[in-house]
Amino acid sequence: MGTAAVPPQPAAARAATPLDQVVPAPASVRPGGEPFTLGDRTRIRVPGGSGEAKRVAGYLAELLRPATGFRLPVTTKDGRDGIVLRLGGHGTKGLGAEGYRLRSGARAVTISAGKPAGLFHGVQTLRQLLPAAVEERTEQPGPWQVAGGEIADAPRYAYRGAMLDVSRHFFTVAQVKRYIDQLALYKVNKLHLHLSDDQGWRIAITSWPRLATYGGSTEVGGGPGGYYTKDDYREILRYAASRYLTVVPEIDMPGHTNAALASYAKLNCNGVAPPLYTGTEVGFSSLCVPKKVTYDFVGDVIREIAALTPGPYLHIGGDEAHSTSQEDYAAFMDKVQPVVAKYGKTVIGWHQLTAARPANGAVAQYWGYDKTSAEERAQVAAATQKGTRLVLSPADRAYLDMKYDKDTPLGLNWAGYVGVERSYDWDPGRYLDGVPAGAVLGVEAPLWTETIRNSAHIEYMTFPRLPGIAELGWSPEDTHDWPSYRERLAAQGPRWDALGIGYYRSPEVPWPTR
Repeated sequence: MGTAAVPPQPAAARAATPLDQVVPAPASVRPGGEPFTLGDRTRIRVPGGSGEAKRVAGYLAELLRPATGFRLPVTTKDGRDGIVLRLGGHGTKGLGAEGYRLRSGARAVTISAGKPAGLFHGVQTLRQLLPAAVEERTEQPGPWQVAGGEIADAPRYAYRGAMLDVSRHFFTVAQVKRYIDQLALYKVNKLHLHLSDDQGWRIAITSWPRLATYGGSTEVGGGPGGYYTKDDYREILRYAASRYLTVVPEIDMPGHTNAALASYAKLNCNGVAPPLYTGTEVGFSSLCVPKKVTYDFVGDVIREIAALTPGPYLHIGGDEAHSTSQEDYAAFMDKVQPVVAKYGKTVIGWHQLTAARPANGAVAQYWGYDKTSAEERAQVAAATQKGTRLVLSPADRAYLDMKYDKDTPLGLNWAGYVGVERSYDWDPGRYLDGVPAGAVLGVEAPLWTETIRNSAHIEYMTFPRLPGIAELGWSPEDTHDWPSYRERLAAQGPRWDALGIGYYRSPEVPWPTR
């Protein structure tokens, strides 16, 4: 007697995702007990009714409703069933500003946190514990299960960033928002916007209007460029804040300034404005260090951007100032760093800042790589021993614009090819000799855009490498393991497919068959 063939189960009907299979890896996982099943009577509960907790609950409901087809009403009524988002209370002590605790059982999934950012990060974990089809925008078949057990989680580093260069090529507010949503899924909490360079000035400055209207009128290759009005910038800030990301604006100086120099002749030592620039070579431009008007300009720009930006940091660049003498560079930084402090912000500069005199509390962003000289590395280490903090963005590990291999159609390769394993398999706490562990503020994955022109390009170069950098910033050192990480990363592929993210299917990762 024959046996009827059993049809294959849809992906959503398979066993619930184990609690330890998310990215970034949680600090502590205790599996066990019955799974929770999301159903048509599930409510999202916000006991106590905190405004921010209700906003996170509304965000979660909007994420889950399209694919599940469930109403998922948000209520402030207490209860022991459904999805519970709880601020404060038992079990949240010691989780810090961004940590959370997630408990899952037959009746409820409860996310507890001391601060709203922790609730939000817990929601990102919950997303990954549900089937990937939950990311679809049309109704999908269930069941929608969350494995039973408990996660207690908090980040290793306070600074977990990604940089988007909007100067080489301009990206609209909508494109930046899309990127913010993708970063938030992996608990990234800083968006560094590279707002000015030789090829374009991207932020309106009321006191120097031609910076944006003229200096922002082109981009690499001669396209139309563009810039953010102050309202545009405020909208990016608002949206980032709703995803618990802090925006770090960067105005690069004294080099990388051709767009500004072209906009105002008086900023040039010879009083002659150079033409706009649409190439990719750098290192040729410099503000005129001896001129008083240079510091009027710098003061006005910093004042206006600081007034717009609620976050604590303002990035002043400082890299590749090849046309500025070392003496002038140090003198310039001595004058500019106090201006940043005057307007209530903490200075961040690329690690060349350590060749000058970093201000007290300054942060250096290290972008060196294996070919960076021992002398330059020692200079950075010496600065950290005197109190300068460090964000690590080594170009041959964290730069998302480096090609994956020789066949990658986008990107550059001056720091070599950066495959997925290479981008993940390093330890920020031990990367630079002589740097005290406590000096490392975190990590950042920059994406320079000489060859990047649209969101599809951003996503192809960002995924699958960004989640690995995010994990280095979030997860405890003892969770770091390439063989297990590549399996967890592979499971993200169907989620990206559902989200419409066009990622690079690296042969280093055992992606599920489509």
